[in-house]
Amino acid sequence: MIDWLRLAESLIASPWLYAVLVVVSCLDSFLPLIPSEAVVIVAGVYAATGQTDIVLVIAATAFGAFLGDLIPYAVGRLLGVRVLRRLPPGTKRRAAHDWFTRELDVRGGFILVTTRFIPFGRYLATLSTGLVGYPLGKYMMFVGFATAAWSAYTALSGYLGGVVFQENTLLAIAVGVGLAFVVTGVIEVVRHLRRRRGGVAADTAVD
Repeated sequence: MIDWLRLAESLIASPWLYAVLVVVSCLDSFLPLIPSEAVVIVAGVYAATGQTDIVLVIAATAFGAFLGDLIPYAVGRLLGVRVLRRLPPGTKRRAAHDWFTRELDVRGGFILVTTRFIPFGRYLATLSTGLVGYPLGKYMMFVGFATAAWSAYTALSGYLGGVVFQENTLLAIAVGVGLAFVVTGVIEVVRHLRRRRGGVAADTAVD
């Protein structure tokens, strides 16, 4: 198994680092065990010392993540018809399918952008979006924004840690990882609150 973090550190001063960022962020879009965040944060830390280019780090990571998010969507589109045949009208599974389709129509951008920051959430969202036949054009637009935002926040988390703790690389990486977890936690709290408000609004409408 490839040690992506060690590979990235060995290529810090090489242009090949950006190719590694493209590959690791692409694979992480559909393989949960790939440590893309850690690799991007390390690249961001070293950007603070001038050994990497923060703009290229962000661009390479966003490009790889965008390509990677197209794969589960494509798989979902290929399986969508078969899945729908196994969901007879009136069943709970068909109701869940139809509910998610309606949710995407109303707030597809919000779902795709926020789940990009949540481990495992992004895998389920991108695959499910393909399964329900979400329009490709809208999907690419929202995923493009989501991957760019995710790449920037991840790389800049490392960069900020590197700026503050230039004399201690390990501490800088730890701070970058910590910042990434904080942002992810805040996003998850916001999603939870929105779901609760949506549930309350639905119950009120029913009453």
